[in-house]
Amino acid sequence: MKYILFLFALALPGLLAAQETLPFGTDGRIVYNLQTGQVTVFAGDRAFITDARAVVHNGAAEISSTDYTNRNAEQSDISDAFGTGRKLVVSLSGSGLPDLQQIFYAYTGKEYFLTEVYLRGASVSSNYMAPLVSSNVALGATGDNRVLKVPFDNDTFIRYQSFSLSKEVTNTSSEVTAYYDNIGRTGLVTGSVEHMTWKTGVRTVGTGGQLKEFAVWGGYTEVGVTRDVRAHGMLSGTEVKSPKIFVGLFTDWRKGLDEYGKANVLAEPRYIFNWDKPTPFGWNSWGAIQTNINLDKGKAVANFFASSVPAYRSGGTAYIDLDSYWDMLASGGLAGDFSQLKIFANYCKEKGLQPGVYWAPFVDWGKNGGAGVEGTGGQYTYSQVWTKANGAYHDLDGTRAMDPTHPATKKRIELVINKFKECGFTMIKIDFIGHAAVEADSYYDPTIKTGMQAFRKGMEYLIDRLDSKMLVYVAISPNLATGRYGHMRRIACDAYSDMNATEYTLNSTTYGWWQTHVYNYIDADHLVFKNEAIGVNRARFTSGLITGSLITGDDYSTSGAWTSTARLLLQNEDLLAIARNGVAFTPVEGNAEQSASEVFVQTIGSSQYVAIVNYKDKKTYDLSLSRLGIAPGEYVVKELFTGKVTSLQGSNLLREMPASDAAIFRLTPGTVTGALTESANDTATLSPNPATDIVKIQSAKTIRTLKVLSAEGKVINEVKNVKSKEYSFSIASFHKGIYIVTLAHTDGTTKVFKVVRD
Repeated sequence: MKYILFLFALALPGLLAAQETLPFGTDGRIVYNLQTGQVTVFAGDRAFITDARAVVHNGAAEISSTDYTNRNAEQSDISDAFGTGRKLVVSLSGSGLPDLQQIFYAYTGKEYFLTEVYLRGASVSSNYMAPLVSSNVALGATGDNRVLKVPFDNDTFIRYQSFSLSKEVTNTSSEVTAYYDNIGRTGLVTGSVEHMTWKTGVRTVGTGGQLKEFAVWGGYTEVGVTRDVRAHGMLSGTEVKSPKIFVGLFTDWRKGLDEYGKANVLAEPRYIFNWDKPTPFGWNSWGAIQTNINLDKGKAVANFFASSVPAYRSGGTAYIDLDSYWDMLASGGLAGDFSQLKIFANYCKEKGLQPGVYWAPFVDWGKNGGAGVEGTGGQYTYSQVWTKANGAYHDLDGTRAMDPTHPATKKRIELVINKFKECGFTMIKIDFIGHAAVEADSYYDPTIKTGMQAFRKGMEYLIDRLDSKMLVYVAISPNLATGRYGHMRRIACDAYSDMNATEYTLNSTTYGWWQTHVYNYIDADHLVFKNEAIGVNRARFTSGLITGSLITGDDYSTSGAWTSTARLLLQNEDLLAIARNGVAFTPVEGNAEQSASEVFVQTIGSSQYVAIVNYKDKKTYDLSLSRLGIAPGEYVVKELFTGKVTSLQGSNLLREMPASDAAIFRLTPGTVTGALTESANDTATLSPNPATDIVKIQSAKTIRTLKVLSAEGKVINEVKNVKSKEYSFSIASFHKGIYIVTLAHTDGTTKVFKVVRD
């Protein structure tokens, strides 16, 4: 026995040396097995990613970190945009194999780590690089386990989706995914924080709390997601690097995605200047006027905003933006006369407003191949500039992609942007820029090999031409790569006035709200009211408020129901204050599948905001404050559309919502008895008070729920489904002191009494 222990002791140093450990976060650690080339990631004592390896392609050959015979590890201190921390570098070599290097980054105070892989040799080439591949990922949660599918862009009305893992699901998500328990909220968030070279995919296969396949890799293309009909471009040379990957297990998957959004800006800082002015408010012509725009209509819209909704301002102004068909105010095409546009821009400024315009710089709508490209002096025709993939032109959305690296594309951009600047436009909406990211057979610039490299080249050129002169609003575009180039970005595709438009838009906010950290602002698109019912309009307006900024869209050059709605909603200072905050609300639930959450929350100052959007039939919401992330207590509750003030004392927010309607509640801590008595419009009485035994309540409204709480807020008694205007109960067993009695009426109002037990 002693001999065995002696042999074990002799072997122990070698065993310990065979692994390298890198701590991260509160209790996380990365353990790299130098004998096998595999890594296991722990939270506390529990492994949540087991035996992961790096997998890369070198040409047609697949290589794994497990294929190598020699592995050397080295740790060192690091300091960069993420902060200070430690870096683990594992260098791998083997006979007949190119060198491989795996790097792991851990930062003080960050509950995640970053990882990437390098392929090196005399001549290497790859269009597939996966820093992490595992057949054993365990969430360690047994609730409503789900995996998130994130789209590459916001084109073709594509949707986000959360898949229930009650049965086996195969999912590939673009750039990032979350694998989470919607009930307990534990979640693994994994995705790329670099987008200038690669398109990234995250593939998961599994059921419940276990994934049997997990891979995150650079080189993802799929025609229905990334819009590519061919494989990802091939990178070659003496060194090829993967995208840098974010990995973290969080107690709340929503916080994990927030951190992921912030990490994107740290990894790839904005190329465009940072917008440090107030949250932009505005109007866009595509909502209703569309192809009928002209100078008179543009002026009439400016007049409406100047005189009819003067409170609809942020930083003292609002943007009046001409969308597609702005050329109805020009003559002679892109190289023609823009004088009417200049008149429009000056008119807006005279009214205290700011002028905006629209353009799609990387597409050709005409598809007239023999026509000369404007700005090139006849040197190039459009057919010479069109992008080809698998020998065919890339057509999507009825328009054709142009090579963003081509000198003709650049000359055209320079011509048009200079004209816009000369007109005095201070905002530009850019559209269909996803066409610049397509994987092509080749590019004019021979150094460009991938769609994301081409996208970067084109976008940097565009932003350079704008010369920090305009607010840049982005429409159809990649979700994450565009973050370097835009101040505001539309969260979804075109959305108009009805409830379906609101639900569609909020699908993107439900699962993509965290992009509020990637851009200065995200936006719910032109908010169109038309002749919809007031509840539908409240919901449509709410979608903008909780997404982060406001762009309206009705035809305000004429009068109608929409002008009355605008005067009502666009003048409400309580609502406008939310938009001026400019930060997206967070969804309460992540189990809406391809639909949208109904409840969103946000903290602004000392107040908590709860937004409810009821997409369908009349419904009663009984919302736990704990689930909402709000501490139980006594609150003044103001519903911001109606102005009704009620109170909340305890642990639940109970409200009845009409069909197809929305409400936004502002909860402010404090005593509410006086304000509530004035605002509840209820003659409810409680007697006797003080009392020693039976207390009787009589109300003009039907009581739904009654609660009795101690002065400290502890619920002593709760009666549900009272369904009466009278109710009596005994306090004889209570200790002497003050108690709070709250009534929740069936119409959503609340009444609060303080009763003294004598």
